[in-house]
Amino acid sequence: MAVRSSGERRAEAASGSRLGVERGRDGAVVVRLAGAWSLEDGLPDTAPVEKALGATPPPPAVVFDLSDLQRWDSGVLAFVAKVEDVARSRNVTVNRDGLPPAVQRLLTLAEAVPEKQGARSSERPRWWVARVGIGARRTWEQSVRAVAFVGEATLALGRLVTGRARFRWRDLALIVQECGAQALPIVTLINFLVGMIIAFVGAVQLQKFGASIYVADLVAIATARELGSLMTAVIMAGRTGSGFAAQLGTMQVNQEIEALETMGLEPMDFLVLPRILALSMMMPLLAVYADAIGWLGGGFVAVGMLSLSATQFWLESIRAITLTDIALGIVKSLVFGVIIAIAGCMQGMHAGRNAAAVGQAATSAVVLSIVWIVVADGIFAVLCNLLGI
Repeated sequence: MAVRSSGERRAEAASGSRLGVERGRDGAVVVRLAGAWSLEDGLPDTAPVEKALGATPPPPAVVFDLSDLQRWDSGVLAFVAKVEDVARSRNVTVNRDGLPPAVQRLLTLAEAVPEKQGARSSERPRWWVARVGIGARRTWEQSVRAVAFVGEATLALGRLVTGRARFRWRDLALIVQECGAQALPIVTLINFLVGMIIAFVGAVQLQKFGASIYVADLVAIATARELGSLMTAVIMAGRTGSGFAAQLGTMQVNQEIEALETMGLEPMDFLVLPRILALSMMMPLLAVYADAIGWLGGGFVAVGMLSLSATQFWLESIRAITLTDIALGIVKSLVFGVIIAIAGCMQGMHAGRNAAAVGQAATSAVVLSIVWIVVADGIFAVLCNLLGI
């Protein structure tokens, strides 16, 4: 007697696939597949089979009948494999004699290679101690990987100094253009607006004390020591660092990095080193340019809102800042450039083998770069305080 569910009837009407489950004369469960079976159209549920296997008395075996099957794809394999898993879990023998030879061969081929342990996503641990342990282990592994990558980059720089690094200078020039000239519009816009914001906030407070002239000091010192290099680094992390990660991640997906190794080229020299050099050279120049643009933005607010003359703002700014302030911003930008390049290249070189991994690598590069930039800026602040700079 066939056992049919409402879900089975809906699937049959929608896709043309028909499933019949009945008990044979010998007590075996006969699973009949008929019609057109495809993953695209949807497949019936295995609930009727599971219900028949759980009946009393338990069936001695499961037999398949696919004589009325008209058209099929891998969906039939998935359905049969699921039925076999259910039968084995209930200690019921599976008889494949009723399956077409092609289906039998494909099932045998699928079982020839055992499933890799841990390939399926495991259930998330419920205990918070387990989650903390897993997170700590991943953090440790990522830290070790980052230290190793920095070491490899340092060795590549050593090979460059000794003349043994192999890369194309044309690639370096192209990356310099991407990191430098092509970044000027966004650097100009952001730093001009930041300079205006700093001047406006300072003006609101300083006007209360009749000290509007010191807006020039605030803008000049804040831009030269902190905001010029910091805002430029954040911009370049989102613009260039993510670009590095996406480029190298795509090469990883296309196995181009392995191709370089096959040709005897060191990927650290050929891919990573030019990017680190280009960003390290461009970041100090962009920081100096950002200082000037931020100062112009502050001057725009000071002249327009506080009725200060451009000469007064210029002279007060020159008096407020020193070469030490400018040099500090340049050194910071150099360190930030190295951080962005290493973070972007590291995430790209260690990306997965699919398209989603490339996007994850780009996102991780931006987040990691910004975190390291803020940490490095905090270290600079502590050192400057200790040294009295």
